[in-house]
Amino acid sequence: MTTQKNIEVEVRGPLTKEQRDQLVVLFEREGKREKTKDRILIDYSERLEEGKEREKDIRIRATNGIPEIIIKLGNWGGTEARKELSVTTAPGSFDTLAALFAALGYQQGVLCVRKTEVFIYKDIEFALVEVPGHSFHFEAEKMAHEGEDAQLLLTEIEAVCGSLGLSVYSKEEFFAYVQVLNKEANEEFVFDPTNEVYFKDRFGI
Repeated sequence: MTTQKNIEVEVRGPLTKEQRDQLVVLFEREGKREKTKDRILIDYSERLEEGKEREKDIRIRATNGIPEIIIKLGNWGGTEARKELSVTTAPGSFDTLAALFAALGYQQGVLCVRKTEVFIYKDIEFALVEVPGHSFHFEAEKMAHEGEDAQLLLTEIEAVCGSLGLSVYSKEEFFAYVQVLNKEANEEFVFDPTNEVYFKDRFGI
C-alpha cells in the first residue's frame, strides 16, 4: 500500500506587490490555479521557549471557514522539510478549539490573518501570501514520503524559484521577517474564558 506523502518540503521568500501580480499572470497562463485561502491562525509555538531552534509547530487555524488542528515536526527556518499532522473539525468550532488548547495549557499565542492565492507551476505548489495591509511573501513546496531525499526536492524548488527571479530567505532573513510581522502585523492572543464566541463574532469561524 502506498503511504501518504506527509513531509512538507518548503522554501519561502519575499515578494513585492508587483512581483506578486506578475506571478499571478504567469501562473494563470502557464500553471494551474488551485484555490484562494482566507486563513486565521493561532501559532502557539511562538510563545513556547523553543525559540528559533524549535522542532515543533503547534497551531490551530481556519482556512475558508474550516477549522483545523495542525502540528509540524522538524526544524523551522524558512527552508525546511517537516512532517505535517493535521485534523479538521466542524465549521463553527474554532472557539471550541481555542478553549480546548487553553485547557491543555496553551493560553497565549500569535494571531495571524493571511490571504493566499495558490497555484501549481512545474509540479510545485506556489502560495502567494498577502499579510493584509503589510506585505507579501511566497511559499513554494512539494510533498514527499518519509525517507525520500528532501534535499533533492529543495534543490529542484530553489532552481525553479531562481528561474522566476525569486530570492529565498536565509534562516536569518526569515526570522527577521517573522519578528517584523510579530511587531507590525500579527496580534498577541490571550485566551479569554469569559468570551466563548470571540472568533465567531470577529471572524465568523
